Amino acid sequence: MKPMLSIGSIVLTVEDISRAGDFWRTALGYVNRNEPSDDWVILDPPGKTDWSAPGASLALSVTGYPQHYPPRIHLDLYAEDQAAEVTRLLGLGAREVDWHDYPDDADWVVLEDTEGNRFCVVDTGPYPQG
Repeated sequence: MKPMLSIGSIVLTVEDISRAGDFWRTALGYVNRNEPSDDWVILDPPGKTDWSAPGASLALSVTGYPQHYPPRIHLDLYAEDQAAEVTRLLGLGAREVDWHDYPDDADWVVLEDTEGNRFCVVDTGPYPQG
């Protein structure tokens, strides 16, 4: 049976659409689906041409509401070279989150984008089986 639903877009609220768009386009290599408006843009994986193409889109929305901490949702970004990706993202304007609840065997690092939206950079080791 074909699934009835799939994740199409993940929406992040932002204050500065241009700054956030620049960050996420560069971080993920995504492209604008259409020309951004003053308060909305959808970013797609490169080459995505229809709704059923693989890869979730990322939408950025200016809402005027303050960020909530801790946020109730975040992105997990998978990285083969976690240290290099964390360094690259910090260079793009991401910030480290002062979080003290990492377990000793944590395979993720918590960062936030230019708008305070949190995300984790996860070290992708062997894929769990079973």
